Amino acid sequence: MATFTEILSKIDDFVWGPVMLILLVGTGIFLTIRIGFLTWRNLGYALKSVLSKEARTKNRGTGDISPFSALMTALAATIGTGNIVGVATAMSLGGPGALVWMWISAAFGLTTKFSECMLAIKYRETNEDGEMSGGPMYTMKHAFKNKKLGVTLGFLFALFTVLASFGIGNLTQANSISSALNETYKIPLWITGIVITVLALLIIVGGIKSISKVSQVVVPTMAILYVICGLIVIFGNITALPSGLIKIFKMAFSMKSVAGGVGGTIVVSMTQALRWGVARGVFSNEAGLGSAAITAAAATTDNPVRQGYINMTGTFFDTIVICTITGLAIASSGVLGSVDKAGEIITGSALTIKAFSTVLGNLGGTVVSIGITLFAFSTIIGWEYHGEKAFEYIFKKPKYNIIYRVVFSLIAYIGATTTLEVVWSFSDVMNGLMAIPNLISLLALSGVIAKDVKEFQKIIEKEKAEKKEEKSLKNEIA
Repeated sequence: MATFTEILSKIDDFVWGPVMLILLVGTGIFLTIRIGFLTWRNLGYALKSVLSKEARTKNRGTGDISPFSALMTALAATIGTGNIVGVATAMSLGGPGALVWMWISAAFGLTTKFSECMLAIKYRETNEDGEMSGGPMYTMKHAFKNKKLGVTLGFLFALFTVLASFGIGNLTQANSISSALNETYKIPLWITGIVITVLALLIIVGGIKSISKVSQVVVPTMAILYVICGLIVIFGNITALPSGLIKIFKMAFSMKSVAGGVGGTIVVSMTQALRWGVARGVFSNEAGLGSAAITAAAATTDNPVRQGYINMTGTFFDTIVICTITGLAIASSGVLGSVDKAGEIITGSALTIKAFSTVLGNLGGTVVSIGITLFAFSTIIGWEYHGEKAFEYIFKKPKYNIIYRVVFSLIAYIGATTTLEVVWSFSDVMNGLMAIPNLISLLALSGVIAKDVKEFQKIIEKEKAEKKEEKSLKNEIA
């Protein structure tokens, strides 16, 4: 008789199996083609928009927080342990070629992320407290012609989001923090649990404005610090980088390859590289899950497409930048395939620490531990907002949100002090189930997405022409 844990593990394998991965990437491919590859063509415009001064203001349109704050809060929830632990796990189990499949899934994930965020703003509503409420559940509720289907799918998405927020957005993150601090600094689990609970409650009790204020400082700071340290490791192992890159591309498309390391080898096929690369890539940037769209709906903007472009850069920063830094640090350091004292292949955070330590020594472990702590804590506060808005959708009244905030903070203590394998599997399942109604919604509304994107393209071209004219006038005066 199979135990509950074994049954849940089988459900987890099915939910995140080939069908889901094909559906996630397939939706991204379909939408990218449907809108004429405009998300790729406008990536430069999107990055410039994010870095502009205007993105930090609330001058254009209506909303609760600035466009930059909305992106940073969404990134707070997505830049997490997946960028450190997830990449190392993917490369251990799928070989270094998994990194290529992460990039491919992220390329199409740009359009998926753009689409879900754009629709969330288009169909958002104002609650009785005067705050913006949006996300895939509101999109389904308002945009579907079959109202019964829209409301049913919206409710299921909201339910899965609330459950996922307690698991993947809280318990597992708190556990990663307490484990990292206990291993590196021998800090007792209960002390870490109390600190996380108190800090989380102090921040989230103030709602989206308080969460976004913390996120727009913590997220860029921690990302820049991690990228700088990662680049130091890559340049420190620069002579081994070319062979590492060759191995990455070769093993991404080879039917059977061997990656050697210190005292061990990894034998993988292209299908394993694809499976682990796509799964960990999606887990890291959450494109297609619909979570980031909830935060995007709070942004101040005059056009849903404009903010959609800003929010889609989250996938670029998360996977193309940060996951790549982790992947190249591991590939260039020659630690992949290393075994521990028990003869087991090293994976997860231990592998990333080993890679960073090849150049930074003991400081490598500290950098990775601090990275995990900050990344995971920001995920907790970012996911709280996702769960809160889904909770509000189910219970209709914002006044009940305070109950959710308190319960959410207390659950962080449980996560920090107990390790439950069942929690990880349950969290993974809920996370995967969120994607199903969201992807159905994106495919059903692809016509609306294409129409709005093509109309906004005229605005982009007009803005570019105006800037060009302005520049030429300045040159004439000079």
